Amino acid sequence: MSSQIDSASLLSRAEELVALALKAGADSADAVVVRSRSTSVSVRLGKVEQTDASEGDDFSLRVFIGKKVASVSANPGFDLKVLAERAVAMARVSPEDPYAGLADEADLARSVIDLDLFDPTEVSSDMLREAALAMEAAALGVDGVSNSVGAGASAGMGGMVLVTSHGFSGSYMASRFSRSVGVIAGEGTRMERDHDFDSRLYFAELDTPEAIGRRAGERVVKRINPRQVPTDKDVTVVFDPRVARGFVGHIAGAINGASVARKTSFLRDRMGEQVLKAGLNITDDPLKIRGSASRPFDGEGVRGEKLTMIEDGVLKHWFLSCSAARELGLHTNGRGARGGTSVSPTSTNLALEPGTISAEDLIRQVGTGFYVTELIGQGVDMITGEYSRGATGFWIENGELTFPVSEVTIASNLKDMFMRVTPASDIDRKFGVAAPTIAIEGMTLAGR
Repeated sequence: MSSQIDSASLLSRAEELVALALKAGADSADAVVVRSRSTSVSVRLGKVEQTDASEGDDFSLRVFIGKKVASVSANPGFDLKVLAERAVAMARVSPEDPYAGLADEADLARSVIDLDLFDPTEVSSDMLREAALAMEAAALGVDGVSNSVGAGASAGMGGMVLVTSHGFSGSYMASRFSRSVGVIAGEGTRMERDHDFDSRLYFAELDTPEAIGRRAGERVVKRINPRQVPTDKDVTVVFDPRVARGFVGHIAGAINGASVARKTSFLRDRMGEQVLKAGLNITDDPLKIRGSASRPFDGEGVRGEKLTMIEDGVLKHWFLSCSAARELGLHTNGRGARGGTSVSPTSTNLALEPGTISAEDLIRQVGTGFYVTELIGQGVDMITGEYSRGATGFWIENGELTFPVSEVTIASNLKDMFMRVTPASDIDRKFGVAAPTIAIEGMTLAGR
């Protein structure tokens, strides 16, 4: 993967596209190029199943005529003039959007800061294959593992070029390396499966294939011969950090400005109020050095700053793009992300900040409860907060994980769950959403 990827030609084409849109009659415009390159290898039972290589530069153009907006996209090789004229023609017949428009000029990033997101390490298909094979071999070498779901390794990069008609021009690139493996333990109807993975911006920081494979094997073997447990309407549920990240994702969804504007968030009327247990903080930092979700500017050219979204349990901010902010009568905080031809607010490096108690002591204090390692289904209603999902994991007895549990459902309301969260200290910040082990009191467990 070469680091010598010239963005100058893409910037030049994007600048020309914006100029042609203005010439065709647009009042303002912006052009984006999303660049991607990737190579991946997957194996199963010691044999290569698939090798993929892909690359692309996807262009999109937004044009504004008054409060009318239109967007078009194309692949490289298109006629710039034709695309610009088509976009302007579409905008002329589009309905007005009172919240449409570019970012205010005063909000634009004046420079593109280096967040150390790109690792130029060249990783060949042979290296990816060897890593995948080593992961699988390590997982299959764990006593009790009976089969492989497969293993894979990938290397790639992605980035963005953005040019606006009111003076912004910038680009950035980020590398990405990943490894994953899935395995099976048990036989027939008593089979269990689990997996492990790692993903980093820098190749040298990846966990070794052997460590990933061994963890996957050990995880699945522990799940053999699960039991059901009786229904209980007052259980303390402990979320493994992998599961807790999804829980933090629900918090992010509830404080997304677009959802608030559409009135599809159960927290839409709670700004300035306590929505999490006192003492808890949710932070979001787009400028974290080597952060998995870092970006020097957002999809509208605005540099976001680190924010404490929820401070001491009190809701302080929504995630805001320009249009979501205008609709709510607020100001963008640089969380706009391009998705195709649209811009929507998103989190960046999001974290539920850790507590002071270790995960082991947290489980010990729970005494009796349910430790969740995997959730099944999509039973979360973000309008009401109702929460009901299938779960597997381990029963906690006398402060220790005892036997595996499956075929149960955990349920509550996110409003109540948010107020009953106790975080441990074991946070791992390598992913875009970070969370420690968490305990949530007072949930319903539906079992036998």
